[in-house]
Amino acid sequence: MTLQSDRWIREMAMEHGMIEPFVDRQVRYVEEQKVISFGLSSYGYDLRVSDEFKVFTNVHNSLIDPKNFNENAFVHIQADACIIPPNSFALARSVEYFRIPSDVLTLCVGKSTYARCGIIVNVTPFEPGWEGHVTLEISNTTPLPAKIYANEGLAQVLFYQGAEACEVTYADRGGKYMKQTRITLPVA
Repeated sequence: MTLQSDRWIREMAMEHGMIEPFVDRQVRYVEEQKVISFGLSSYGYDLRVSDEFKVFTNVHNSLIDPKNFNENAFVHIQADACIIPPNSFALARSVEYFRIPSDVLTLCVGKSTYARCGIIVNVTPFEPGWEGHVTLEISNTTPLPAKIYANEGLAQVLFYQGAEACEVTYADRGGKYMKQTRITLPVA
């Protein structure tokens, strides 16, 4: 597998719609306001978190069960920023919609700005043939409330291209998280 460069990412986004909307440079300021950077980087793409969040809460004393997920386990928030309580967790989604080619696998890692604040972003790989908005898992590992800024960078996607396309893609398997457009909860 080969880690792909900014040139390859730009071509795949512009000519094949791999990332929409696509920002072809690192953005650090929006309307003269400093933001957590997003857009194309040297060997990856820094995705943005949307303004939709599902913050986990224990108000209803719910049990987290991936086979029988209870929607009372979280509070839905739509805002320019989200406060994640201490030692808590939230789900969000990317602004960008991704279409992953059949010979590409991505890894998504949190940005260092958030990591240095104790915010861990966990996203599973985007498999060959997968497409959709990314559901983002955000953990606040600190004993303090943590602020996440909507429409700013949250994680970096790295694109690895195989020597050939895989035999069976995520789309071919009818993957359960295919073409998601919202924050998608666990599906057993």
